[in-house]
Amino acid sequence: MMNNKSGIRRLVLDVLKPHNPSIVELAGVLGDVEGVDGVNLSLYEMDQKTENVKITLEGLDLDYELIRQEIENMGAVVHSVDEIAAGKRIIEEVETHQDR
Repeated sequence: MMNNKSGIRRLVLDVLKPHNPSIVELAGVLGDVEGVDGVNLSLYEMDQKTENVKITLEGLDLDYELIRQEIENMGAVVHSVDEIAAGKRIIEEVETHQDR
């Protein structure tokens, strides 16, 4: 039998959403997704109709497609996947000369 587990442990998404639902409601929905152990939403840009939010999710086996579906069900869209950590443990990003 094929193993459908993704192995993704951290997922950072750039998401564009309408003002409604609120980031509180979106966080609650995403926190209830199977495999999600924690979620953090940060609002970093707002205009008259939309909000850009950074969504960080952690869990032992995140399902990107299921998470994307839930985001879209709330009227939002994933602009980009900004970070993924996978494997048996999370490796923290290290600053290099190129990052300066």
